[in-house]
Amino acid sequence: MKIAIYGQSYKNDNNQKAFDILLNILLAQKTDVFVEKEFMEIQNSNLKQGSVINIFSKLDDSFDLLISIGGDGTILRAITYVRELNIPIVGINTGRLGFLATIQTSEIETALKKIINGSYKVSERSLLSVETDPENQSIIETNFALNEVTVSRKNTTSMITVETHLNNEYLTSYWADGLILSTPTGSTGYSLSCGGPVIMPEASNFAITPIAPHNLNARPLVIPDDTEILLKVQGREDQFLLSLDSRIITLPNTATVIIKKALFTIKMVELIDESFIDTLRKKLLWGEDRRN
Repeated sequence: MKIAIYGQSYKNDNNQKAFDILLNILLAQKTDVFVEKEFMEIQNSNLKQGSVINIFSKLDDSFDLLISIGGDGTILRAITYVRELNIPIVGINTGRLGFLATIQTSEIETALKKIINGSYKVSERSLLSVETDPENQSIIETNFALNEVTVSRKNTTSMITVETHLNNEYLTSYWADGLILSTPTGSTGYSLSCGGPVIMPEASNFAITPIAPHNLNARPLVIPDDTEILLKVQGREDQFLLSLDSRIITLPNTATVIIKKALFTIKMVELIDESFIDTLRKKLLWGEDRRN
């Protein structure tokens, strides 16, 4: 079995602990282990003599699994390596909330044995792809997002106007700090904090959520995921920000942004006894209500 390990390239005691546990288990299982180059450079693991650890800077379809060590943000960066390769991703949570990275450090050994033995299920997650005018080349290489695509103001406290079209039909112009287009996966992220709905991962929908809208009757809108969304931004500044998950670029107000469902999905590995409903209840503390 050929396994890639990815983590954030900064020192973190929790990451180091999870990495050491993970490495010992994988080496004992005689798997071929490849660690992302920058992440490997900050590790202080005491490897057993004769242990072979490879490094990678790029993945190909020969890999059976990618294991992400960190939080959900780490997984969002990991997908830029996986792309359309269909490599399943396992998330080990050393961060905070963790809707995608659900395996805790204390559960690594048990979870990995199940996964290596094939006792798991795969949740396919849809992504968003972004197109803009040909002269704006900065997003061509990585023009997709697992969580959300956001347009927002830049260098100003003034609102922007986001003219929004769905399948070439004018919807409205949002006066707001910005606008979020979220996948079901991203519905528990930025969109949720701005009042957007939670969407089940298997639902064929996206959500449009305005950020601090001045249109007081503007509400989040759930749309079919085969909808093409066209955005045009106006504001006092000549530029605005476009964010694809955590990757931010600057575009001129003359730019047109077209967003639609990506042609590939990301495969998230889940244990058989895991469910999104259970994760939702635990992470959002819905079960903490004493009346339950």
